[in-house]
Amino acid sequence: MRRLLDWICDAAAYVAASFILVIFLLMIAQSAMRELGLPTGGINDVVAWLMAAAFFLAMAHTFRRGDFVRVTLLLDKLSSRMRRMFEFGTLAVAAVFVAYLAFWAVRYAYQSWQFGDMPTGQVALPLWIPQLSFGFGAILLLAAVVDELIAMLRGEQPSYIRAVQERHARGDYSEDF
Repeated sequence: MRRLLDWICDAAAYVAASFILVIFLLMIAQSAMRELGLPTGGINDVVAWLMAAAFFLAMAHTFRRGDFVRVTLLLDKLSSRMRRMFEFGTLAVAAVFVAYLAFWAVRYAYQSWQFGDMPTGQVALPLWIPQLSFGFGAILLLAAVVDELIAMLRGEQPSYIRAVQERHARGDYSEDF
């Protein structure tokens, strides 16, 4: 099951990266169109939706790879047992908050579909379509957090800690700044 979750997280990260590339291309095209005196239409709307989608789709992958911002000043001072308890407590609290986020993100998209919400910008696309990435990303992050919580219950080390330790073992401290 963990392999499937890793595959889905990786796939979502690739989609997010492709959205970043599309944002870049759209911004270049928009600049060129402005120089040529051409109308740029709803490019800003599309860029905003793609940016939000890229952010939410990449969250679970970023979390599992240990690239989320973590303040470990306190954790580094604790014994291994206390550190494990703090990590577990933090994951439990994160699971509750992310479950809350996922619930409302999905409900938000559902209500937009239910009411037929349309954006006020120039692109006439039902709002629930770009909002799906918010719900999907939140659900994927919830699955990743719960998976780490279950791994800790089994006595395993969280994948985000292993990923950081592996990078450090290779002499790569680039993500620590």
